[in-house]
Amino acid sequence: MVHDTSSVAPVCAVFLRSNGVGEVLINEKATTVACSSLAEARRKSIEILSEAAKDYSSPLLVICSDPAGLFRLVVGNDGSVTEAPRDNVVTPIASAPSYVTPIPSALPTVPLIATTSFLVTDSEDDEAAPRHAFITESGEPLPAEQGWRGALARRGIPLPPSESELADRAHRLAVSQRWVSPRTICVVNGKGGAGKTPATICLASVFAKYGGAGVLAWDNNQTRGTLGWRTESGPHDATLLDLLPQIPYLMNSDSNSTALSQFVHHQGRDLYDVLRSKSVVLADEQRITPYDVDAIWKVAARFYRLILMDSGNDESDPMWRRMIDLSNQLVTVTTTRADHAEAGALLLEALGRRNEHSARLAKNSVTIISQADPKASDESIRRIKEGYADLSRSVTVIPYDPAMVEGTLSYDALKPATQRAWLVAAAEVAAGLGPGVYPA
Repeated sequence: MVHDTSSVAPVCAVFLRSNGVGEVLINEKATTVACSSLAEARRKSIEILSEAAKDYSSPLLVICSDPAGLFRLVVGNDGSVTEAPRDNVVTPIASAPSYVTPIPSALPTVPLIATTSFLVTDSEDDEAAPRHAFITESGEPLPAEQGWRGALARRGIPLPPSESELADRAHRLAVSQRWVSPRTICVVNGKGGAGKTPATICLASVFAKYGGAGVLAWDNNQTRGTLGWRTESGPHDATLLDLLPQIPYLMNSDSNSTALSQFVHHQGRDLYDVLRSKSVVLADEQRITPYDVDAIWKVAARFYRLILMDSGNDESDPMWRRMIDLSNQLVTVTTTRADHAEAGALLLEALGRRNEHSARLAKNSVTIISQADPKASDESIRRIKEGYADLSRSVTVIPYDPAMVEGTLSYDALKPATQRAWLVAAAEVAAGLGPGVYPA
């Protein structure tokens, strides 16, 4: 068989059952082993790994699982099998069985990431492996789920997660909180095209995906808000103008969340709801007052735990200003364009002078920089990030992703790196929403 030799340290593992059937895993590519006995399967696995060692011009460090237990061994290109050096073992699984040749002092050190799995014996009298504990001890992380560590864990080798995966888990825990009262997040920038709507959508998606139902994205914009254009439509075309006359009923004790289904648009893939503005009419035909904003917010706060408000560009609009008054967390967005970055910075400075609540929001704000231009230089991104470091509590950069440019925007359509960046951004937002209760 031909092996991919692009990596000096392949990830390898061997999993054998007592009936002589199993698989050899090399860089997550599995080769099935089907022999008449366990001893024959072990010899066949050694042959496969020995050939791979020749391709890589290096002994292979192997994690081995068969009825005798779990072991770390080294397979050479001559078919030799020795116990792995202890300085390459982060957490010893078990001592090598008696049939494994003692490790010679001259054996070269093999990096742990050159992981291969293997077990060999000519004896059929192997003792059964110790039973795996069903209860994880308090404080111990669950086995890895991502990358090659996750691939091994899914095959029965419970390796610990990497630092990157542990960080992902911490971010998911942060966004899965339940707060003691509804929380409101407003997404702002005084320039159009700065990325407010995509940010609202992606943040709502992350909070709903990892925290469950009860997330509303609200287009608080009376000048052709585009939130409805970039999200899925429900079986109706209702907007907040249709909702307003029904507020007395929706606030009645006899109503429930199902009554909202005729006014909001549920996102079947990303699991949050959207309250649209009416983009097909002029602003003077759908003038929303601060009292209307209050009334809509009361309905939203009754049925949703988290409210994200996508805003317009007119900072003098009473509708916009009332949104600020109701907000618990401010999110400033910008692209790598200088005019977008300047508009966001000026807005934060203006809010710092408006009143005590606005100043607190500005100081505790989260800034999200979206790389809308694939040709944006690292230097321009760094300059904007450093500029906002003195204005915001935290700054997160979202890499360029074609799925964010136009059309219906879904979190699952984004590249893994983009999803991870939005998860980090959402965790930073969650950190500013006050003490929460984590799900059991």
